[in-house]
Amino acid sequence: MIPGSDDEVPAFTAALGLPGLADLHLHFLPESVERKVWAYFDEAAENYGTEWPIHYRLPVEERLTVLRDLGVRHFAPLVYPHKPDMAVWLNGWVRDFAAHVPEAVPTATFFPEPGVGEYLKQALDQGVRCVKSHVQVGGYDPRDPLLDDVWGPLAEAGVPVVIHCGNGPIPGRHTGLGVFEEVLRRHPRLVAVLAHAGLPEHALAVDLAERYAGVHLDTTMVGVPFNRADELLPADWPARLAGIADKVALGTDFPSIPYDYATQLRAITSWAAADDRLGEEFLRAVLWETPRRLLDLR
Repeated sequence: MIPGSDDEVPAFTAALGLPGLADLHLHFLPESVERKVWAYFDEAAENYGTEWPIHYRLPVEERLTVLRDLGVRHFAPLVYPHKPDMAVWLNGWVRDFAAHVPEAVPTATFFPEPGVGEYLKQALDQGVRCVKSHVQVGGYDPRDPLLDDVWGPLAEAGVPVVIHCGNGPIPGRHTGLGVFEEVLRRHPRLVAVLAHAGLPEHALAVDLAERYAGVHLDTTMVGVPFNRADELLPADWPARLAGIADKVALGTDFPSIPYDYATQLRAITSWAAADDRLGEEFLRAVLWETPRRLLDLR
């Protein structure tokens, strides 16, 4: 079964024998921050060179209802700062959000600034299950010495960091998987989930997942028709995924996506159908088992 619309998603997951979905990469943000993010997307033709209509521009409670109707049983609400002196506030906000939303797991974020090691340790002590790093938006170098107090403890704790370090949709000052690989060389046990499967360096993202035990990929906006993302995938993409089938996790970027949730699921389903080594077992891993493992929900 292939979900043609959001309404068909629960039947799709049930046909796979799953109780629902676990989404490792979506966003809930303080209202003041969200307004600025959505304003940026509203000017996407200028910022990205393409229109970006936000499909789920809804109040928070309505968005939560959408996720529940889709059958999203667990999700990581990711927050991220774009400047210093912002991460601690975001961490407090998202901790409170997760405490009031049963499906949300506690997350945190950081910025290379004095004290980052202390507030990251506090977040880990408070039971954070996932951390977000946005190299592009933050405009920081992941190799910054201040972040030694982040990567080391995260690697030791085994808590995954979902990191947007690729050059898509537009390059940043310190983006590129080659840059982040320098961090991996210093912290080879780091559990790093490459957001957007390293867009546009998808082949290199798979290479990193093959070389480093903790490196995973998320599916966020990967292979969808929007902005020709499907054309960016290597011709042998399903075959490459077969070698790392247990290291791919569902991510969607809900709510600020320019299409419905089912669009991402159709892309993932097409990969599973394209290689006999994938199939339904791969779908169950991507949509449920791997994100739950990464979020320590077993």
